[in-house]
Amino acid sequence: MSELVVDARGHHCPVPSLRLRRALEDAAAGACIRLLATDPMARIDVPHLASSIGAEVLEIGEAEGVLSFLVQKSG
Repeated sequence: MSELVVDARGHHCPVPSLRLRRALEDAAAGACIRLLATDPMARIDVPHLASSIGAEVLEIGEAEGVLSFLVQKSG
């Protein structure tokens, strides 16, 4: 499965979610987007955004202070 990476490290809320939303809007149905973020609020914002637009969070991880979210666009 190929994925598009959106790097929002170093940015604070709402930038990571806005960048993820823009990437999902531009992506084809079924596409996977990996968001990298360092803002702890992304743990709350990303799942909320995904549910509000009908996308699915497939994976949430954290390594060395960087949060990683794999989100699939519905379709």
